[in-house]
Amino acid sequence: MSSRVTIVTVCYNSLAVIPDMLKSIPIGTPVIMVDNASSDPGALKSLADEHGALLLRNEENRGFGSACNQGAAKAETEFLLFLNPDAELQPGALDAFFEGVKTHPNASAFNPMILDGNGQQSLRRGSKIRPKERLKGPIPTGDAELPVLVGSAIFCRRALFAEIGGFDTNIFLYHEDDDISLRLREHGPLMYCHAARVVHLSGHGSPRLPEVAAFKAYYSARSRAYVQGKYGHPRPKLSTLGAAFLRVIGPDTLLSKRRRAKNIGYFKGALSTFKDGGKHST
Repeated sequence: MSSRVTIVTVCYNSLAVIPDMLKSIPIGTPVIMVDNASSDPGALKSLADEHGALLLRNEENRGFGSACNQGAAKAETEFLLFLNPDAELQPGALDAFFEGVKTHPNASAFNPMILDGNGQQSLRRGSKIRPKERLKGPIPTGDAELPVLVGSAIFCRRALFAEIGGFDTNIFLYHEDDDISLRLREHGPLMYCHAARVVHLSGHGSPRLPEVAAFKAYYSARSRAYVQGKYGHPRPKLSTLGAAFLRVIGPDTLLSKRRRAKNIGYFKGALSTFKDGGKHST
C-alpha cells in the first residue's frame, strides 16, 4: 500500500530533525526531498542515499510551495503526502489515509491527527482568509470535515494536485496551505482523518535563530497581504501593516532577542508589500 503514495518534504537546514522523519516512513515508500539551498548539501545527500530518497537540490531558496511543486512533479504514485521535515509518521498512518480515501471517496484532501512532542493534539479550526468559517465544538473523536488544512501533513491525489496547479508560487512561505485548501475544496470536502497520526515538532524544521525567525516573519507578512488581497479582503496591505505595528510595540520585542528579530522582520515584510504587492521575489 505504501507504494501508492510519495512523501514530499522540503528541507532548509533541517538536518537536526529530518533523520527521524525519514525513519518514520515505511520501507518501500517513495520519498522526494527538495533542498532549498541548505548549507549542508553533502550530509543531506548522504542521508537521502541511506534512505533511498530522491534528493532535488535548488541553488537558491525557492520557497515552500514552489519546492513542493517541484517534488510533486517528480512523483509517479496515485497519492502525495506533503510532510514537514520536523514531522514523524506514527505506525499505521499511511494505511489510515488509504482507509480514509475508501470511506470518503469524494474528499479532495486529508489532514491527520497532529500531535506535538508531548502527545497533545492540535487542530486548526479556521483561516484568516475565511474567518467566519470555523470548526466549532470539541475536537472531533472521529473523521470530520474541515474548513482548512494545516500544511505540515497534507494527503491528496496527485492528479487533483496537478489539476489545480499545485501551490501558488507567488507565495514564498506561510499561508500557502490556506490558499491550496480553498482551491482543493472546490473539488470535494477537506477531511480530518482521525486514525492517521503524525507528531509535528512545530517550528523545528530549521534552526531557531533570530535571523531565521526574522526571515520567516518577513515572508509571513508578505504572504498574509498577498493572500488576503487574492481573496478580496479590504485593505490587505494596511491591515497587515497594522498587525505588524502592534507586534513591534509589544512587550516581547524588548524581552527576547529572537522575538524582537521576528517582530521587526514581520514589520519590514509588511512595508515591502507596498512596493510589489507581496508576490514572491528573492
